[in-house]
Amino acid sequence: MNLFKKLKKFLHWESSSKPDPKIVPSIYPQLKPFRLPLILTVAIMLVGAMGYVIIDDMNLMDAIYQTGITFTTVGFGEIAPISQAGRIFTITLIITGFAIFSLAVGILVNEINKGTLLSILKERSMLYKIARLKKHFVVCYHNDYTVELTKELRHNHIPFVVVDPREDIEELAKKHKYPYFICAEPHAEETMLKSHLASAKGLITLSSSISDNIALIASVRLFEKEHFVPRPYYIISAAQNQSDVEKLKKLGADTVVNPTKLTAQRVSAIASRPDMQNLLEEFLYRSDATLTMEEVFVPKYSWMVLKKLKETHIRDIANTSVIGIKRKDGKFLPMPKGDTIINSESKLLLIGSHNGIKMTKDLIRKRIKPKELKYV
Repeated sequence: MNLFKKLKKFLHWESSSKPDPKIVPSIYPQLKPFRLPLILTVAIMLVGAMGYVIIDDMNLMDAIYQTGITFTTVGFGEIAPISQAGRIFTITLIITGFAIFSLAVGILVNEINKGTLLSILKERSMLYKIARLKKHFVVCYHNDYTVELTKELRHNHIPFVVVDPREDIEELAKKHKYPYFICAEPHAEETMLKSHLASAKGLITLSSSISDNIALIASVRLFEKEHFVPRPYYIISAAQNQSDVEKLKKLGADTVVNPTKLTAQRVSAIASRPDMQNLLEEFLYRSDATLTMEEVFVPKYSWMVLKKLKETHIRDIANTSVIGIKRKDGKFLPMPKGDTIINSESKLLLIGSHNGIKMTKDLIRKRIKPKELKYV
């Protein structure tokens, strides 16, 4: 066993993640209607076998075989001479078997028409697929924003789970190509377990109702505390006006998007600088763009804390540029000079390639001065 574990570790084999058994719907209660036909089938096989043994003195194996071909009305004939009493018993066995078969078919058709068993099997399959996800986003509430957002997430190969309480979510998922979805109230704890929130990167709530967004944000932050999540979830929410934006941020949302304001800002930027639109589309908004822009947090333990920007040599090592610094107090410093001091818990606005920004993140997270500085 130890050798097998070492082999798995060497080959990087991982066991498939499974959902919590408490949240997986059980199939067995739905199989209850099938118990009666099954009991009757076993009973008639026992009675038939015993009847042939007693009436026609067959051995047990021949009696079981004769009962089976008689009960199923296969019609292979008699495997041994049967007496008159045995033939009457056979006729009774055939009629009884046909009645049991008709009962079983009726129960099967009725359960299929209900659709409960089929829906449970689909849900179980979906939960097992979701349990394998890591660093995904849980997108709550289906609407026009969700449709456009999920298109972008798919295009950028970011896994996501759509959660919505409406009954037609399965049809909507097929129409809009949601690979993973759950039909449930997003703020319920069981729903968070089903969406595998424990391994998620964050949650996005796009309800047009602020009360839904408030309830969901509060539930997620409570879920973090109760389940001892090591790193807070990144929560993105939508709001219809500026007052709602402030409320949601105070309640725990990391980013609150106001679609009306964003549209106005984008149109205003295009109107004042039409060429800027083409520049952004070409270099920042495309998934295959050579350049990207990202905000990176500087932790307290980083070796960069209290260093001058020019002393970090970010441009020389990772080929990325710092085009802005957001202080801990919220003050933003655009286009900082080389003598600018990097304070702890500030955020650096970086522009560069995907690999360059990834390298810069690794540099910022280091506790000691990196070796790369020796060669700069």
